[in-house]
Amino acid sequence: MPSLRPIILVEDNPDDERLTIRALRRGSIANEILVARNGEEALAMVLSSNPLPSVVLLDLKLPKIDGLEVLRQIRANERTHLLPVVVLTSSSEESDIINSYNLGANSYVRKPVEIEKFIEAVRQLGLYWAVINEIHPEVRKP
Repeated sequence: MPSLRPIILVEDNPDDERLTIRALRRGSIANEILVARNGEEALAMVLSSNPLPSVVLLDLKLPKIDGLEVLRQIRANERTHLLPVVVLTSSSEESDIINSYNLGANSYVRKPVEIEKFIEAVRQLGLYWAVINEIHPEVRKP
């Protein structure tokens, strides 16, 4: 059985970070969870990852480099252009949704305000992207 690929969580809010990790663990996701707390850290982490992560959970409103620019650079890089990226954000702005999909987001999920709904949404995301989803063969290459 191949080793589990990490999940990269890009989140600058410590409370949302803790809740997201808790939800993933509650969903029995055993993958290592790497956390980047700003866009600059996220790009460094994603672009240097070996192996590539199973998924990037990307907030949009980030310090240093915003999430849309992170997504743009992930998609512009030959090695990471097919990497699954799920935008996980509190923004329901139509422009953020449109721009995320136009830049190649695989999914756009607005963070529910209620804690239990947030935990359940993230648990389901983790199960799908880290366990159920088959990643593109190019992403599987070391």
